[in-house]
Order: sequence, then structure tokens, then C-alpha cells
Amino acid sequence: MTASPFDHPFLSGLLGDDEIAPYFSAEADIRAMLSFEAALAKAEAAHGLIAAEAARRIAEICAGFSADLLHLRAAAAKDGVVVPELITQLRTEVGEEAAKSLHLGATSQDVIDTGLMIRLKAIVFLFAGRLSAIVAGLDGLDRQFGRNRLMGHTRMQAAIPISVSDRLAAWRAPLEIYRDRLTEQSFPVQFGGAAGTLDKLGPQGPAIRASLAQELGLTDTRQWQSGRLPIADIAGMFTSISGSLGKIGQDIALLAQAGGEIEIAGGGSSSAMAHKQNPVAAETLVSLARFNATALSGIHHSLVHEQERSGAAWTLEWLLLPQMTMATAASLRLAGELTGNIKRLGTA
Repeated sequence: MTASPFDHPFLSGLLGDDEIAPYFSAEADIRAMLSFEAALAKAEAAHGLIAAEAARRIAEICAGFSADLLHLRAAAAKDGVVVPELITQLRTEVGEEAAKSLHLGATSQDVIDTGLMIRLKAIVFLFAGRLSAIVAGLDGLDRQFGRNRLMGHTRMQAAIPISVSDRLAAWRAPLEIYRDRLTEQSFPVQFGGAAGTLDKLGPQGPAIRASLAQELGLTDTRQWQSGRLPIADIAGMFTSISGSLGKIGQDIALLAQAGGEIEIAGGGSSSAMAHKQNPVAAETLVSLARFNATALSGIHHSLVHEQERSGAAWTLEWLLLPQMTMATAASLRLAGELTGNIKRLGTA
């Protein structure tokens, strides 16, 4: 039994996503943070701030390092973040000489936020691919059923007949916009040091930050440790995606309720009524859309980020953003399955 439905032993069959969940594992989190440390050492060596041999040693250890998770857990309970303990463990492994060059000029937030961006970039690439597949599925339905008729409804009342193509166009248009936006989405490196000023790096700070971003495949930008717009933007995009998929789910559930205008394979059975085939995927899309819409307000609360760093606002993001990402992943998975299971739409 778990506290989250996204990795629950059986609810995850409906709400989980086996492809995206590993990006929020402890192992993936640590790998991303180690990537930051290795890339930072390489960038600082390239600018002559640390020795090239130290950077090579740090990169070598980071590539094969296995952290002591029990000690990380205990340290996070004490420190509020895992990074100080992780760096302590790394310094022991890299040896006394290279340890002096490890994590130079960085702070915990740099490591955690940049590690998150590394993982989100990979996730968003997968999301864009899923959106393309859903759009292609809707195009296929249009070719097959587009000339058929549906009763159009306004304000939940029958209005005038429309074509299936009309309804599909309304479903498809926002998904194409989101797909294009995701492919253009930037993922900024976070590197500001103790108070966002890169004080320990002097005039070389911005150049080292640019090299760090290039090494990690992220966008170079000034620190955003106290300006959380990158997080809010991504969360807002996820909410928009799940919202538009929820609209598709709601429309399909209503079509199934009316009967006669849609036939869906793979519906859900009832324990009490053997004749029923419940539109489970469609209903779940509605629930996930509402979940993300609710959670987004919490992300917007984290924009109230006092002074140079807020532990409270930062922790709130940790509670919400992974769940929102998983809800979006489940929405995309279910929408792809649902549109693929439509066997008839409209009337000839």
C-alpha cells in the first residue's frame, strides 16, 4: 500500500505510467544530481578554476557512484535536502585532493533544480511523442468517420447536427499546439551559488554557468532559485494538456451515455450489472484533468518565494510537480488507448 495512487499496487494500473515513473525514482534523481556535479567540474576545469585531473576524477566517480540511501534519508530529515550528505559521500570517494574541487561554487538548490530540469527535459520529449501519436489517431478517426453525423450540443442541450470532423477538429487543435510548444520548451540550468550571485566564482561565473548548461544540454540563463517561473510554466503546460484531454474524455463519456453515436472496445465491466461497459478511460481523463487543475494552484503558491530562497515554497513543489507530471503521463497514455479503441463514431 502506498500513499500515492500513481504507484499504488493496483490503482497504478489505471493511474500510473510505467515509462514515466522511473524518472521520479531515487536512482534517477541521484543520477541527475551526479550529472550536475560531473558537468560542473568539467566546466570549471575548462575555465581554469580547478585542475583538469580533479575534474576527470570527479567525473569518473560520479559515473559509477552508488549512494548510501539510508544515510541520505536520515540526512534529508535533518537538513531538509539530500545534497549535503550526497556531497559528503562523494568527497570520500573522490579522494582528498579532488574533494577540494567538488561542488565548488554550487549550492544544494543548484544541484536539485538542475537535476529536475534534466529529467523533465527527457519526460517532455516523450510527452511530445505521445501527443503526436494521439493526433495521428484522431486523424485516422477523421478519415474513417469524419463524414458521419453527430448531434451538436450547446450548454448540455441538443443544438444542431455537426459532422464527426467538426468534433474531432475541436479535440485535435489544442493538442497540436501543445505538441509544438513542448518541442520548443526550454529547460534552464539553475546555477547561482549560496544566494544566487555566483560569488565564489568571481567574474568567471557567467561563463562557467554557460559551459555547465551546454554540457548538460540545458538553456543558459541567470539564476531562478527565487523566481520559480520555469516550474510554473511547465506545470501550467501539463495542466493544459490534461485539461484538453479531459475535454475529450468528457465528450466521449457523454456520447457513451447517449448511446448510438459511439462504440468503444475495451470498456470496464460492472460487478453488479453484467450488461454494462463503463467508459473508464474517458472518466479517468476527466478526473486527471481536475486533479492537475487543482494542484496547479499549489504550484502558483510556490511563486511566493521569499527573499533569496524559500524552503517552504521549494518543498511544496516537491509535493506537487511529480504528481502533476504523473497525472499528465497517465492522461496521455489513456487518451492514446481510448482513441485507439473507438470502433464507430457518429451515424452515417
